[in-house]
Amino acid sequence: MGTAEHKKSAPKKVSIAILTLSTTRTIEEDASGRWIKEMAAGIGHEIVCHRVIPDDAATITMTVREITENLEPQILLMNGGTGITPQDVTIEAVSPMFTKTLSAFSPLFAQLSMQEIGSAAIMSRAAAGLIGATVVFCMPGSLNACKLACTRLIFPELGHLVKHLKGA
Repeated sequence: MGTAEHKKSAPKKVSIAILTLSTTRTIEEDASGRWIKEMAAGIGHEIVCHRVIPDDAATITMTVREITENLEPQILLMNGGTGITPQDVTIEAVSPMFTKTLSAFSPLFAQLSMQEIGSAAIMSRAAAGLIGATVVFCMPGSLNACKLACTRLIFPELGHLVKHLKGA
């Protein structure tokens, strides 16, 4: 069965959790998380939670575990903490929990970013993988980066990803 056939029979609605990593933003100031939430809900997906937590490895690990084990979203969209400053610890906190890595996400996102922001794209450490039965995407926290990752890579494949997760 080809990609087109897989997508035709993929779920149209998936459950999504949104987690923003920031020591400066509150939920009210979370433009990236709010945009993700509004866009995902607008195309028919179920939002099971939207949280903002600090850039702290232990807090990130604990929260991701709590969300994936207790809320069991099919997709977890994380934004923030993927840069190279000392405070950017999302990848270090999350990637050890991956049981499988979606290794194409990072270079594809970097390629798209290069077209948008030029050579500064080398500073992005976007990543994706599976934690239990949840597909997790870690993307930069800027609104433009979230729009780029979600519209060009993530949203078009949500149902397809979930279909494969279920072994179909």
